[in-house]
This record gives sequence, C-alpha cells and structure tokens, in this order.
Amino acid sequence: MKVSTVEQMRGLDSAAASKYGVDHLLLMENAGHAVYFVILRELGVRGRRFTVVAGIGNNGGDALVVARKLHSSGGSVQVFVVGDPSGYRGPALQNYEMVRRAGIPLEVLSEGSPLDGLRSSLERCDAVVDGLFGTGLSRDVSGIHRSVIEEVNRAGKVVFSVDIPSGVGGDDGMVHGAAVRATYTVTFGLPKLGNILYPGYYYGGRLIVSHISFPPELYESPEITTELNEPPRLPWRPPWGHKGTFGKLLAVAGARNYYGAPYFSSLSFLKAGGGYSRLAAPRSVIPFIAARASEVVYIPMDETEGGALASSNKSRILELIDEYGIDIVILGPGMSLDPDAQSLVLELVPEVDRPLIVDGDGLTAVSRDPGILASRKAPTIVTPHPGEMARLLGRTVEHVESRRVDVAVEAARSLNSYVVLKGAHSVIAYPDGRSFINMSGNSGMATAGSGDVLTGTIAAMYGLGLQVGDAVRAGVFVHGLSGDLAAAAKGEDGITAEDILQWLPAATKALRDDYEGVVRRYMPEVIRGDRPPAKAYVAARDGAG
Repeated sequence: MKVSTVEQMRGLDSAAASKYGVDHLLLMENAGHAVYFVILRELGVRGRRFTVVAGIGNNGGDALVVARKLHSSGGSVQVFVVGDPSGYRGPALQNYEMVRRAGIPLEVLSEGSPLDGLRSSLERCDAVVDGLFGTGLSRDVSGIHRSVIEEVNRAGKVVFSVDIPSGVGGDDGMVHGAAVRATYTVTFGLPKLGNILYPGYYYGGRLIVSHISFPPELYESPEITTELNEPPRLPWRPPWGHKGTFGKLLAVAGARNYYGAPYFSSLSFLKAGGGYSRLAAPRSVIPFIAARASEVVYIPMDETEGGALASSNKSRILELIDEYGIDIVILGPGMSLDPDAQSLVLELVPEVDRPLIVDGDGLTAVSRDPGILASRKAPTIVTPHPGEMARLLGRTVEHVESRRVDVAVEAARSLNSYVVLKGAHSVIAYPDGRSFINMSGNSGMATAGSGDVLTGTIAAMYGLGLQVGDAVRAGVFVHGLSGDLAAAAKGEDGITAEDILQWLPAATKALRDDYEGVVRRYMPEVIRGDRPPAKAYVAARDGAG
C-alpha cells in the first residue's frame, strides 16, 4: 500500500475532479460516509449519543457529513463548530447549511467561548467525531482549538478521527502543540505519512483506509514513491541444500570490551536462516564470544594495544573474502573508535567487492568521508540510527527526526546505498528514490544490540536468495516481527537483543507458514465495500490485535 504526502493527496483530489469528474462534494460525501460506516460497524448508531467537533475547513465539512448520517440513522447528535462558520467554502459550506436545516443541535465555539456545553455533551455521549483539523495543519494548536482538544481527551470517550487525529502533522506525524487521542482514524484515498509515522500512528488508534471513489489508477502515480513495507516472500529452501546454499557471511566486528555486537551480528545470520557465518575479530575477544556462539566460525585477527582490529588486517580480510567465497560482508559492529580500527573501515569499504552492510562504529568511520560509499560498485547497505544519520549527512538529529522519509531518501541517493533509518517504524530507502515504512517492531526493541541483530538478519535474507533491496525489506520486517513475538511472550519491558535473536527462527517460520495473515496484522484495514466484513474476519482481526 502506498503512503502519500499531503501535497500528493491534494493532487489526487484535483485529478479525481478534473480528469474523472468525481467532484469535491461527492468526495466529501464519500469521506463522511466512510466514517459513518466504521461507526455503524464498530459501535452502532441508533440510540447512541454523539458529539461532533468540526473545524471550518474541509475536514470539518467531512465531520458535518458524518453528523447528518448519524442523525438520519437514529443517532442523537450535537455539533460544535470551532471557529467562524463564515469561513466555510464550497462543499463544506453546503454541508454546514444542510446540518442547520436538518435541525441538528449546533453550537459555535470561538475564542473566549465557555465550554460548559461541550463538557456536558462529552460527558453524556457514547462517542466523539473529531473533525477539527485535517492533514494540512502547519502551525501549533493554541487557543480555543487546543482547549477543545484537551476537553475531548479528558473525556476519555471512544473517538473517531476524520482523516488524521486533529493536531497531528500530515507529513511528519508530529504533535503540533496538542493532538486528539483517537480510538479509530478513518483516512481517505491513501494513508498519509502522518498516519504512519510516530507519534501520529500512536495517536490514531486503529487505522482504516477508505478509497472514497478515487479511480484505482490514480494510486499508480509515479510521484508517490513511498509504500508500507509489505515484505517479499522468503525464498524456498531446497531440501537438499547445504550450508553454502543459504549464504556465506563474513562479519568484521568487535573490540576489547565490545563482545555483544560481533556475537549478535554473526549469530543472528544463522538464526534467521543463513548458512555459514564467519567472524573476523580481535584474537583476544574470540574465546569469550565463542563460549556463547559455538556455531560461528572464528578468524582471529591482529589487534592494537587497546584490543581493536588493526588496520594491518586489511589485506588478509580481502583475501578471506575470495578464499571462502563470501557472499555478503558486515563491517563495523563493535569495532570501537580506535583510530586504527576506524582507518581499517575506511580502507576496506572501497575494496570489498561484495554486498556490504556498514553499521555501528563503521558508520562513524565513513561519516568522515561518505563519498566512499557512493563510489562503490557492489551494493551497499547502511543501517544508521538518527544520530548516525545526522553525522553521515551533516545535519542535526532534530532535522532527521522531523523529516525521516525525506532524509532517508536523500541519504540513499547521495550515498548510492540502501538505507535503513532505524527507529519506531523504520524507514527503508533505495538508491532509486523509493522508500518503505516498516510496521513491525515495538518499544522493547530499543535496547543495546538490537541493531546488530538487524544486520545479521538482513544478511541472512540475502543469503537465502533475495535480491539486495528485497533482503533489506525482509530483514527489517523479520527483525521487527521477532521482537513482537518476544514481547508477546515476555512483555516489552526488559526485552534484550538476546530475546530478539532467539525468536528469529519463530519469526521466519511464521512468515513462511502464514504470510498473508502475518502481514495483514501490520497493515491498515481497507474498506472494500458497503457491507460489514464477515464475522470470521472481524474475529481474526481483533484476535490479531
């Protein structure tokens, strides 16, 4: 499923009207009907009480359509228009007039208005329809609008948000001063970035998509290059395969006092389905790692006085890649900031002629000369967290966090690399400008070593036979799924990288055994018709959480 920016969705609206004759009044009617349909299905309408909060833009117009339909179907509705109704234009104005003529109770709230009526309505209602602000919000919410949002949140009722929770930015998912905490969000056409990126995704509750009569070909616009990460299916494992069949990894990692990173990156390759894992690490640290991971093959390397990999290992590492027929290389986890180890990274990056994953301390090294990534001939994968991304691009962390998709795409293009910008709903970007937002994973995975497990998992997906871009997408999804399985068993508090590692076999098994079911859990529901879904589907959906 594609994900649009606010401007791209405006373009779809315009094209629907100008090219296909689907005018804006019809689109508004369909949007309001979609929200009504979800309310009918999830809560019921007849005999229920509803408080509808509407702004004076098109989002408010959508909410007024909902108010009409609830009123028509036997619901008790009270509408609060926040702002001057003279600001309504076009279809929103038409719907405002229809609500007034229908005799639906309506109160206008402006700066300084008492909120007693709103509080009373919120106290008595069964649900709230939030249509205060849409996706185009570009300023912090203040004054009467902020007060209304706070009253809605304080009431603690079921909330149905129209398109996006009011107060959440449509392009960044950030809370602009204050935001409604929705139970359900019904968004139109396509999910917007703000529906998917955190914290907007959290504020939206259950996300439901309605296509509201957009012709399907509009979604194929080449300008919309961001999608949800629906991972490729894992390749078939031939029963006669041997360890070489499923990929050969060389991880160049580790330093004295950094035992976890080389352990997790090399062993996760095997746990996720890879065939043969070798670890080139300082000779003094290998006995400690080998005591935990006897399945990995170890290559003791020369080290500095501080226990880091010496730059003199460069030639031997390159020889080992050819000698052992290595398929993919991991470079950087736990290598430390020792100047010799950092130099080793800078010397190896241009000369490794296999797909290369650079992570951790390796990213710190290449941030001194990012151009060496762009000049590589073989595919390159980088997996930075926001701080590492900021160093790679010479930006601030705040800039990275506020423009996650744009920054990931910029980095992928400028570095000629596949980029995984890690975090809640990690962003994957390809050198050709495409990007994917991953939906698996949880806050328990924000723990030391989790990223090292990710590098090995991506490498394993390549070892299994996926192309590099697909391996990145599958690896990120499987890594998040493993963390979710661990959290389901143990809770999010206290999950460690070891837990994520140990659940990798179950994650790959789940994806093989029930691909559609697993992926569906992470995708927004799409309204595909006028009839409620079968009870079996509702039960399966609710059971999946």
